[in-house]
Amino acid sequence: MQINLISDTVTKPTRGMLEAMMNAEVGDDVFKSDPTVNKLQEKIANIFGMEAALFFPSGTMANQAAIKLHTQPGDKMFCDKWAHVYNYEGGGPAFNAGVTSYLIDGHRGMFTANQLHEAVSGSRSDIHVPYSRLVALENTTNKGGGACWSFEEILKIRKVCTENNLAFHLDGARLFNAMVAKNETPKQYGEVFDTISICLSKGLGAPVGSVLLGTKEYMEKALRIRKLFGGAMRQAGYLAAAGIYALDNHVERLAIDHTRAKILGTALQNCPLIKNVEPIETNIVIFNVIDTINENDFISRMNDAGILLISMGNGKLRMVTHLDFTESMLESVVHTIENI
Repeated sequence: MQINLISDTVTKPTRGMLEAMMNAEVGDDVFKSDPTVNKLQEKIANIFGMEAALFFPSGTMANQAAIKLHTQPGDKMFCDKWAHVYNYEGGGPAFNAGVTSYLIDGHRGMFTANQLHEAVSGSRSDIHVPYSRLVALENTTNKGGGACWSFEEILKIRKVCTENNLAFHLDGARLFNAMVAKNETPKQYGEVFDTISICLSKGLGAPVGSVLLGTKEYMEKALRIRKLFGGAMRQAGYLAAAGIYALDNHVERLAIDHTRAKILGTALQNCPLIKNVEPIETNIVIFNVIDTINENDFISRMNDAGILLISMGNGKLRMVTHLDFTESMLESVVHTIENI
């Protein structure tokens, strides 16, 4: 039995999700006539209390569309040094939107309102630097080990954005994980951010797709940008049906993934080959092996036991719990760690 902990994107559709997909009513979404896509967009916009939403093939495309609709070439975006939009989207902000990324030195992928204020104030009226236009957060933070932002700090950052006329985007790829972990609501976030991207194919278990939320005006602009990026789809309702099913059935169960991640973390902390395990809040477990062994050697030992995981670079290894990671698999991984 192979146990894949590389990411929460490795899941397969459940039987119920497959039935929903096969029975989906579809049309041509380029003409806005796919009823299931429209239903998904309306549903998630209502969940977050936002005006409109737009279905995208990927989270990267949704984020890049948001960056482009908020900026002009030559503008500046503020984000954490570990932000997904900067590190893992192929240089998209520079290539697709022509913007400069100002990297803030936060903690586990999260910076403070004071840090943002200092960064913005330092270049507010200098003609030699780019215009400040956009602030982008990521919740939960991928490279930060599934860490959750303090909502109070988010509100303070919103205040800095308002005072400096900065747009505010949330890369909410795993936002539902954060909301479940911290007992927060979608409407809290919908009231604060100008745009939010939600990934349906990570913790929620859909096979493909993300959704971008915002005002009707923003989504009309995003529709054109999606076309420009080559993201227009036809009978996308088959995929949208999976997203609807995920929203209806796979949100509350995220707490199970969080519990199993913490159990893995405890086993790793007790393993003599592990130097440290970073704090675990949601479904991502990041850890370092001791200096006397090579991280690739540890990965190989786990692979030999049928357990797949990846390196995050700089000596960090990662496991991610998900919909297809069962209780029996958890017991097997813990046993392997205890005897490795």
